[in-house]
Amino acid sequence: MTAVLVTGGSGKLGRAVVTHLAEHGYDVVNVDTAAPPPGQPARFTRVDLTDLGQVVEVMHGVDDRYRGIDAVVHLAAIPAPGLRPSGATFANNVVATHHVFLAARQAGIRNVVWASSETVLGLPFETPPPYVPVDEEYAVRPESTYSLGKAVEEEMARHFARWDPELKILALRFSNVMVEEDYAQFASFRPEDRDWNLWSYIDAVDGAEAVRLALESDLRGFEAFVIASPDTVLETPSAELAATYLPDVPVRRPLEGHETLLGIDKARRLLGWAPRRSWRYHVER
Repeated sequence: MTAVLVTGGSGKLGRAVVTHLAEHGYDVVNVDTAAPPPGQPARFTRVDLTDLGQVVEVMHGVDDRYRGIDAVVHLAAIPAPGLRPSGATFANNVVATHHVFLAARQAGIRNVVWASSETVLGLPFETPPPYVPVDEEYAVRPESTYSLGKAVEEEMARHFARWDPELKILALRFSNVMVEEDYAQFASFRPEDRDWNLWSYIDAVDGAEAVRLALESDLRGFEAFVIASPDTVLETPSAELAATYLPDVPVRRPLEGHETLLGIDKARRLLGWAPRRSWRYHVER
């Protein structure tokens, strides 16, 4: 049984990841500052990831709770701009990620999957993207301190991978994470309410599957993947959204139906990821 340490396993995406990994036979350890939900299928240790000593210890094992970790899923962070002052957000997120990468390296762990963010693509798109669907092929364009932190973390990951050719360190650029309880609000969305991320989202269960497939992939080095649901949050066809709200942005291929404008082809191709869940199946019509 593979032992996986999940940071932030008590959070919105983290809960789905812990459950999904446990269902697929992984031995999961959740480290977080917040307590897990009742009945979570993981051992729990409260950890401050900005304290390097604590992070080093949890990579090796904590007392009699567990011994040894085979892989790391790093999800813990202040999850969005504006929740804390910018300096506090940067200091928490970047330092915590550095400590996770460093402690994993010192423990000999070479399988690391972590949460970057769709925001590195240029969100909010007050400056239009270079083309749609947007993908991983253009340079990151952080527009907030939160996003700048994620860009710094991706650059750190590149160098950790350079230092160790056997390391796999995969960044998953998650879109706005949603669970079934969130879908009732989608009917009230207007196009102008959600253009900041090109009307995209990611179902937490599909996001958890992307994490598992990234853990199980045979890739090496650093790679980044956009992770979004296959459709948008609206009933308006995607081609119409692009023509109306992004009239001067090149459309690189025909847009079919309600397909996402965050390009997920790389994750499909290299991870074998096939997101299937949509809000449309959970809303009465």
